[in-house]
Amino acid sequence: MGKSLVIVESPTKAKTLKKILGKDYIVESSVGHIRDLPAKAAEIPAKYKKEEWSRLGVNVDADFAPLYIVRPESKQKIKDLKALLEDVDQLLLATDEDREGEAISWHLLEVLKPKVPVHRMVFHEITKTAILEAIANTREIDTNMVEAQESRRIIDRLYGYEVSPTLWRKIGPRLSAGRVQSVATRMVVERERARMRFKSGEYWDLAAQFGTDDKKSFDAQLITVNGKRIASGKDFDPDTGELKRDDVHLLDNAGANALREALGGKGFSILSAEEKPFTRSPSPPFITSTLQQEGNRKLRFDARRTMRAAQKLYENGHIPYMRTDSVVLSAHAIEQTRELVKSNYGDEYLPAEPRRYKGKVQNAQEAHEAIRPAGDTVPTIEQVRASLGDDEAKIYELIWKRTMASQMADAKGRRMVLRVTGQTTTPDGVQHDVVFQANGSVIDFAGYLRAYVEGSDDPDAALAERETLLPDVKQGENVSLDELTADEHHTTPPARLTEATLVKLLEESGIGRPSTYASIIDTIQRRNYVFKKGTALVPTFTAFAVVTLMERHLTALIDTDFTAKMEEKLDAISRGDEKSLPYLKSFYHGNGTPGLKSILANQQEEIDAREINTIPLGADQHGLEVVARVGRYGPYVQCDEKTAPIPDETCPDELTVEYALQLIADKAKGDEPIGEHPESGKPIYVKTGRYGPYVQLGDADPEDKKVKPKMVSLLKGMTVEGLDFETALKLASLPRTVGQDADGVDIVAYNGRYGPYIKRGDDTRSLTVDDNLLELGLVRALELLAQEKKGRGPRAQAAPIKTFEKVEQLDGIDVKVMKGRYGPYVTDGDVNASLRKDSGEPEELKIEEALELLEAARLRKGKKKKAKKKTAKKKAVKKKATKKKAAKKKTTKKAASKKTATKKAASKKAATKKKATKKASSTKAAESSESTDD
Repeated sequence: MGKSLVIVESPTKAKTLKKILGKDYIVESSVGHIRDLPAKAAEIPAKYKKEEWSRLGVNVDADFAPLYIVRPESKQKIKDLKALLEDVDQLLLATDEDREGEAISWHLLEVLKPKVPVHRMVFHEITKTAILEAIANTREIDTNMVEAQESRRIIDRLYGYEVSPTLWRKIGPRLSAGRVQSVATRMVVERERARMRFKSGEYWDLAAQFGTDDKKSFDAQLITVNGKRIASGKDFDPDTGELKRDDVHLLDNAGANALREALGGKGFSILSAEEKPFTRSPSPPFITSTLQQEGNRKLRFDARRTMRAAQKLYENGHIPYMRTDSVVLSAHAIEQTRELVKSNYGDEYLPAEPRRYKGKVQNAQEAHEAIRPAGDTVPTIEQVRASLGDDEAKIYELIWKRTMASQMADAKGRRMVLRVTGQTTTPDGVQHDVVFQANGSVIDFAGYLRAYVEGSDDPDAALAERETLLPDVKQGENVSLDELTADEHHTTPPARLTEATLVKLLEESGIGRPSTYASIIDTIQRRNYVFKKGTALVPTFTAFAVVTLMERHLTALIDTDFTAKMEEKLDAISRGDEKSLPYLKSFYHGNGTPGLKSILANQQEEIDAREINTIPLGADQHGLEVVARVGRYGPYVQCDEKTAPIPDETCPDELTVEYALQLIADKAKGDEPIGEHPESGKPIYVKTGRYGPYVQLGDADPEDKKVKPKMVSLLKGMTVEGLDFETALKLASLPRTVGQDADGVDIVAYNGRYGPYIKRGDDTRSLTVDDNLLELGLVRALELLAQEKKGRGPRAQAAPIKTFEKVEQLDGIDVKVMKGRYGPYVTDGDVNASLRKDSGEPEELKIEEALELLEAARLRKGKKKKAKKKTAKKKAVKKKATKKKAAKKKTTKKAASKKTATKKAASKKAATKKKATKKASSTKAAESSESTDD
């Protein structure tokens, strides 16, 4: 057989396969999906624009036939692939082996229409052994998997495009609903609601330090008084702050201190000393969700960053396919891992029999392996760091250690419990029998803990922390009370969800798939439903309104069980157990129960927008209701007729009645001037707005809304309460002229978006933390300007952030990462490509990522790769220039005749555009709302 064309979806994956397959294989990348449903109104073919269903991209009245269009950026790629097919003997479709990869292969087959034999090759890992085995054992495209992916895509489109308009009308524009994102948002909102309902409970206990005859000491906590267990945090109702059971003894401040005083100087003895062995077994190797969770806990990586690193590891052959919910290891992987355990940790850490794991995840698909180190020779962590980078090395280290631990021996140890008893009588004459308890543990054999401890970066340190030694004492032995304290405790609200805990909750509920978690979390943040406070996910007030609307009026669509059952149906379709069409009909039109169409049909009139957008907070001292509302210009608080904006990124559970009233009071105070400008006579106000407190000079012009009064934000560390008139006056003077340099050029001080700075002409310098913008003098300003500038000026030529020299894939051309006005970008001198928001730091960009970005940008522009300049081309360039000059003259002659025709065409186009405006605007709005769950 002659040459074969192999198509994968990623340029990096293509590069790795080229090294393995050799000269008889041409390996090309499709750069993801080549076609999809229309992303915007302009992409809908003209012949379908008048169809009512065209805005959906799915013909709901014709068996849900999808309207696929070739992505604009993929058109040139398709031409290139078709050209390559002319000179090969077979086509091998080697996209990922999940539903998405199967669908990409199917779309390639549908669009390319190859005349040569076509085979589907799948592999778990990119190693020579796995690739050659895949070529030897090709198969047909799995139409069941394609059907399941297509069904998922159609459902996501219908859900997003049909439900989102309700949110626009009742809450605000540019909002979106999604099959999985809406449920995820609800989970975050429900946790915040629990925090808002929460009322803290107070309880006390006693902490003692006892000593033995041989001078050994140990700490113990009071656990019972007269046989009743001492109340702890778990005994309180989080919604009321009251005890939820009556079989416990609640100590308050007075009771705890009275008992402490009464126990002082009393005798104590050992009531019991128990020791029990324990055994702990390792966790299974990583699946996608557990890798994301540990990446978040151990490394503080968000899900997208973890998956980006894992993708690179897979594409470079260091791990098997990283989107998996299977904990199974192949026989080869188990054998390889056991050898590594033996060589790295010793024979005693290797169990007699291999460990085999079975998945517990709902709807798990066992087609893939767990995530583990791959390759005939497993690379070291340092080798991965040297070849790929720090993020990839950190994720690889997690995978390596977790895999080793999964095949290591159990950890074994002993748990010890000492109970100490005593007796006393309090001043009220009541006798108290008390019991204190001390807990300890010893790890006799670390086993798998030597390699990996969940949530800990250092296994050795974690082992040390887990050991608490207690003295060797006997029952009845006397001990001395060396120290006794009464400690106050308050119950705490439930912790907010983090990325790790949200992923775990979604997984346990059977919502979404491993490949979707990162995009779900990214989507709910981009849609402004959630923001981060540290690692915690905090819902916005808009999220509250959206969830409230869906819970009250679209209940089934946001129900966890309903969404999980949808996943089960899609799984059944992928296995061939069910067909797609009956399910789509049931979902949209209904079958015994209401479908999406009927659920939405009568909701518009029933939904009270004001009620949906209102969050009750409580009442003020006069009994007036205090609420938070989501309005056209953002969230605000209201009491009676008084309102005030809620500052951005205010956590809903922090918006108490007291804080809301303070915001209203601050706004009212801001309506009254604190003085007048001594020169202009304009009033000066101190106000609080959506973006925080600020000083305002003058009033708005009621006749000309375009004329705005001067507004200056308070500097970092300033508060409304602490701001006096003199400081407000100085703020209102910004920007201010500090003085002039020797050449008479003004030096001006500004309070900028990124902090205070000074400017002389085009030259700028940021102020340090020790500089006071309002007091900065000329001497200090000149001193700052004399210092070497950090960064470039607006007219300076930017130095590259990073340079990849003589890139082989581009025939020796340099590729540079540059700073741009709108963010960092990568360029080869011909094509520029902005870095994605999830690309991480520009300094850490890898050449594979840079080439992938350039390739995508080149396809969008229809440009071919820039070839290396050669001396032989000079004549061709000169000849081309001569032709261009002649063509220009010819074009000039034609221009006049074309001008009239162009005017007519423009007039006709304008009329058509006006006619289509209503429909187009509706579709355009829907474009931004479609769910990106899958």
